[in-house]
Amino acid sequence: MADETSIKVGVATRDRLAVLAAERGTTIRRLVEELAAARPTRAEYEERATQARAELASLLGTAPGEEAEARARGLLQGLGAGHDPAVG
Repeated sequence: MADETSIKVGVATRDRLAVLAAERGTTIRRLVEELAAARPTRAEYEERATQARAELASLLGTAPGEEAEARARGLLQGLGAGHDPAVG
């Protein structure tokens, strides 16, 4: 296929990816594709944040301040700590 490329990883990483793929009944290729698709980029996160701010401003009549955003971010990070399937 013309739209294929390869990536180089260490042997241990390749072996781990093989185990993870086998446990899911898929291939390493498909596993890596799924991991890449499931993890938003920083630009995508920022776009989501911009959309969330706009929605809150629409509903509340004002956008949350920096302090409120920082508290919300901390809460969300705490909820997701250690539970990122793309990482662990």
